[in-house]
Amino acid sequence: MASGKILVAQGGGPTAVINQSMVGVALEARRHHNVQRVYGARHGVRGIVDEDFVDLTQETSHNLELVAATPSSALGSTRDKPDARYCHAIFEVLRAHEIEHFFYIGGNDSSDTVRIVSEEARKANYPLRSIHIPKTIDNDLVGNDHTPGFPSAARFVAQAFAGVNLDNAALPGVYVGVVMGRHAGFLTAASALGKKFEDDGPHLIYLPERTFDIPQFLADVKSTYERFGRCVVAVSEGVHDAAGTPILSLLAKELEHDAHGNVQLSGTGALADLLCEEIRGKLGIKRVRGDTFGYLQRSFIGCVSDVDQREAREVGEKAVQFAMWGTQDGSVAIRRTGFYSVDYELLDLAAVAGKTRVMEDAFIAASGTDVTDAFRLYLRPLLGSGMPDAFRLRAAPVPRRNTA
Repeated sequence: MASGKILVAQGGGPTAVINQSMVGVALEARRHHNVQRVYGARHGVRGIVDEDFVDLTQETSHNLELVAATPSSALGSTRDKPDARYCHAIFEVLRAHEIEHFFYIGGNDSSDTVRIVSEEARKANYPLRSIHIPKTIDNDLVGNDHTPGFPSAARFVAQAFAGVNLDNAALPGVYVGVVMGRHAGFLTAASALGKKFEDDGPHLIYLPERTFDIPQFLADVKSTYERFGRCVVAVSEGVHDAAGTPILSLLAKELEHDAHGNVQLSGTGALADLLCEEIRGKLGIKRVRGDTFGYLQRSFIGCVSDVDQREAREVGEKAVQFAMWGTQDGSVAIRRTGFYSVDYELLDLAAVAGKTRVMEDAFIAASGTDVTDAFRLYLRPLLGSGMPDAFRLRAAPVPRRNTA
């Protein structure tokens, strides 16, 4: 390592533990005698192209630890989706600053960015070690048992639906909660971990891995409402019909699109509102309420999994170790061992970059509206310690005496 300079950046949506990974990189790198400077790029790859760097070498360890425990991206993030030309510009800046180790914390698109930058460095015969560090609340990175950020967001979803269920039991009606997840339903499925009693909600869970049929949805709600006198529903924002068309597109008259031409699913309450309108109009149920969790689950400050914090720190530390002691570029991955423990491995970038994992069939109940015990066993250790619990009155009835 000739220059002794490394660079770390954060991309995509923030999470509750992404700063743990950034701090893991910074502190682990500073333990290596050959590291002279640890730079952070502000606002992801955009900050690299703009040469907007901060010197993390000058941060105290104490302040870094405080930042690590703070949700969201301390360096700032970006939604830029770099193409080959953009990645070439990234590489040129890295070379200009004599940076020889590049760490990028992010999801699918970020892994692809690292892959292209790595290829550019090889073409130029420049000694750059490029490492992708996993992060996404969607849990959709291939090759990983799970991804940092997901457990804390899942903890939020489970607790939120546990609270919704209590509210709905007190004042019965139909509740529809829309959760993030365009292609993968892991986060919506986490709502099932808020259930304690058999009649608890969510009573119905709809995931993008299964076709969503509006008439069948209404029939499911009607049947559940008749059985329990109420109904709590968890729906992934990415639910679609048999042709792959988002349900939001079928119900809404006007739609926003993101920078990549996709229907804007997050940051809008449209799907929840429209499904509630269908229930009121077609089933005649008066008390129908809907919420869109939107960005709440990403960086909620009071609901972080201690397991998630630990592992997010460790993937940052392992990234530096793989870079300093290894000979290849790659993507750090979490591998589950035993009932619950993990190990880390470095995957080839091409095996991860631009690919999307979805929920395995073994995690989805045959009904298509619930999860299996296999999923509950998979998720429960990730939620961490101190999950709150709910209790009920035993409610011994008092005989009636008024005969008037």
